[in-house]
Amino acid sequence: MTASVVELPIQRSAFYRDSYSHLDDELRFLNHLLEIRVAAVRRDWEGRPQSAGQQLYISHEEVDWLLREAQARGDAAGDRHAGRDVLRTLRDQIDASVAESVRRGVVLALPRLAHLFGLSVFEVQVVLVCLAPELRRGYDRIYAYLQDDITRQRPTVDLALDLLCDSEMDKWAARSAFDAQAPLRRREILQTIDDPHSPSGSSGLARFLKLDPRILQFILGNPSLDVRLNGVVHLDDPSQGREDPGIERVLATSLASFARRHFSNDVALPRVLVHLHGPKGVGKRDLAFAVCRALNRALLVLDVQRLPVGEAEADSVLRVALRESLLLQVPLYLAPADLLLQDGDRTATLRQILARAIEAYGGFIFLAGERPWPYPSLFEGVLFYSASLAMPDEGGREAAWIAALRNLGRDEAVKGIASRLAGRFRLTPQHIRDAVTSVADRRTVEGNVERLTFETLAAASRAQADHELGALATKIDPRPKWIDLVLSDDTLEQLRDICSQARHYYDVYERWGFGSKITRGRGISALFSGPPGTGKTMAAEVIAGDLEIDLYKVDLARMVSKYIGETEKNLSRVFSEAENSNAILFFDEADALFGKRTQISDAHDRYANIETSYLLQRMEDYDGIVILASNLRENMDDAFLRRIRFIVEFPFPDAANRLKIWRAHLPPQAPIDAVIDFARLADEIKVAGGSIKNIVLNAAFFAAADGGIIKTAHLLRSARREFEKIGKLWDERTLTRGAES
Repeated sequence: MTASVVELPIQRSAFYRDSYSHLDDELRFLNHLLEIRVAAVRRDWEGRPQSAGQQLYISHEEVDWLLREAQARGDAAGDRHAGRDVLRTLRDQIDASVAESVRRGVVLALPRLAHLFGLSVFEVQVVLVCLAPELRRGYDRIYAYLQDDITRQRPTVDLALDLLCDSEMDKWAARSAFDAQAPLRRREILQTIDDPHSPSGSSGLARFLKLDPRILQFILGNPSLDVRLNGVVHLDDPSQGREDPGIERVLATSLASFARRHFSNDVALPRVLVHLHGPKGVGKRDLAFAVCRALNRALLVLDVQRLPVGEAEADSVLRVALRESLLLQVPLYLAPADLLLQDGDRTATLRQILARAIEAYGGFIFLAGERPWPYPSLFEGVLFYSASLAMPDEGGREAAWIAALRNLGRDEAVKGIASRLAGRFRLTPQHIRDAVTSVADRRTVEGNVERLTFETLAAASRAQADHELGALATKIDPRPKWIDLVLSDDTLEQLRDICSQARHYYDVYERWGFGSKITRGRGISALFSGPPGTGKTMAAEVIAGDLEIDLYKVDLARMVSKYIGETEKNLSRVFSEAENSNAILFFDEADALFGKRTQISDAHDRYANIETSYLLQRMEDYDGIVILASNLRENMDDAFLRRIRFIVEFPFPDAANRLKIWRAHLPPQAPIDAVIDFARLADEIKVAGGSIKNIVLNAAFFAAADGGIIKTAHLLRSARREFEKIGKLWDERTLTRGAES
């Protein structure tokens, strides 16, 4: 053989038009490596006696034929040094064509892989050795021939070193490329497999090398996600979505500019983790979409709720997802991040797994949840940026309503409805879209062509309340109206003031600038104080009905825990869910929890006071309406009273108001004996409105079973039962006089 091998042709163009033409030349380069190795092996075999029973199942002639087929043209390498000269020449030509291709904007898979994972020239050539049998049949038999074993058709560590290293010392130095922490294995580009035919175990050199299936697909240009991500991760195309008017434009622009530099081939930026937190539906994913739209890239979305339970399986999914983000050069979006903040060993382990995966792969990662992230130091070597997304103000909500309603009505009508809805409901953009979608779907199914009304959309808005609050409090359906309240004019005026402040919240705090002066305590807090049954709960219902806001009654017995710290957690959940649900929180018998702080005599007193202080803080931070009801105002802590916006007294009703209450609880269609003296009943039966309601209702049932007409006797019998229930002394003379009348 002669050095004429130098004349072998390679890619004739000065650049590669695609990855396939580049891979074809890389295989030509590999063929020369193999020719040199085949020649060396044959020299080693010359004069070597064969062991008894040893047979070569692959002949010299077959290998020569395979090489001629793979090479297509040219002669085999002759002298070893001449062959290495050819390799250097061929390598220089390929590298020059790659450089020109990159300059022209042609993306070549193998150089791209090397750039993304920081692979050395040697590591890329190892990948090529493992790639070849996946591209062309025949390389597996050549590998078996070179390893003198028909069963060893995969490349081994030893074969790769033999092909790519000039000396034994070079081989020793290059072995570190196959360590578990080296890029090829740490980033799962290659897998090592022990020799199954070696019962005593494989040495490091004898381990087989296998190209990861997803890396193979990447090199071949297949964009499909790794199959291990099925059901957990999906790819979203933000360009197919809408432009959300509610996203924070300044933040989106800044993040997009930073992300553009991060994904630039010319700039090496550190690993980046952007934590977005805020109420559910406030627009965290929409913000990530806006960044991706600016970059003209997709968004890889991982559902944290679907991570496998097993530690090893969860680790694999997170690592593969981050590698996929790196391969596709798209941001990775993990949500809901709050699941990683729960108590427990598994959650702590998941946080560590995520940190290790980010350390291994890096990337541009969005971590989205409702709560602030308390562990920024967990991610070493990572640029950590946290941004809080607040509920949109009334102007932002109006824009979101207009955008969502654009296709459902005339612009003028839509703007009017949107303005009212924005002022009435504190909804996130996602909740607004969901409310409109539910109305549109109902209109489609029912064939409703009537004009869109505020009442229809208001009902849909109330339905968007986060039903998780129902697990912490009892939802009350507010049926009473203003006419049902029997209270003094001053008390009614105070209640109407509460509604007025709720309606004009945006005007005062945003348009008039009071929000810049008052940063805490912007919510509406009210204390309803008075004896049982005087109308405190009914007044809360009337306010909720008037504002068309959900009302939740908090069960204090479920909130208070004997375990230290649990009460604060329970209260935190209530207030957090209430913010998401646009709800009025109603604490009945609030003095049980909001009572006077005690002198500290033991640890329990100290933690009870901590609970009180925490509650003060949450009330000041809550922007909604909190109503506290107490039978004994004097039992309430003075610190609470100073912070409460409205203190409304509900006095025990006098005879005149009791008469109004009696009549208010009797429906016009009820069969009532005309001779009943309600004025006398109101004067002699001295009970509050709640008891009067019970008396009237029970009397109706007595009458239904006794002739069907409500009489004085039925009312007095019911009154006696009510007195016995509430522990009041019943005067039999009242009963006798009433019965005789």
